[in-house]
Amino acid sequence: MRAPSSTIGLVYALVVGAAVALGLTWWTTGDAFQFGALRIGPWQAWPLSDPVNADRYGRARIARSGDLPLGPGEGLAFTAVEDSDGRALDGGCHYTITPILPPARWWTLSLYDARGKPVSNPSERFGFASSAVIRGEKGGATIETGPSIQPGNWLPSAAGPVALVLRLYDSPVSTGLATELGARRAIDMPAIERGACQDGSRP
Repeated sequence: MRAPSSTIGLVYALVVGAAVALGLTWWTTGDAFQFGALRIGPWQAWPLSDPVNADRYGRARIARSGDLPLGPGEGLAFTAVEDSDGRALDGGCHYTITPILPPARWWTLSLYDARGKPVSNPSERFGFASSAVIRGEKGGATIETGPSIQPGNWLPSAAGPVALVLRLYDSPVSTGLATELGARRAIDMPAIERGACQDGSRP
């Protein structure tokens, strides 16, 4: 005996509704859907994503990713997935991040792959901290990333999408100035300049 058309329609509506609801939930807990973005050049941060004051979407995003964002007053993490010219970062290219001289007591710069994991490399060098970096004459640091060895502060990378994360600790940006206007006045974020790439393309 065939099921009534009304029953088939109800089941179809429930399946479609569940799929749409799950899809929207997955999207709203992803990186592309975040409120309160703070953007300075190619760098972007989300001051409202701290675990204490996060909205329900932010809490769901934290639960999904498993990350523990810096709390208010601790610091702020800036992420870059593009260079200063708006081109997507590729680990097969060389990049120069300079000058790194933020108003922070301590900072770190790390390189991640598309999965949000540290870029695997034989030297097991995944980032630099302000306490262990070679500085220039004016105190600023320059860090190079790329697939071939570079002198100075060099982070090895491999072809594919990558992201840079600059974390600032004990900084004015994380203690009440986390608005775009206030942050622009308080901090100069470093430029990300692309060099030669493995595929032979030039800057």
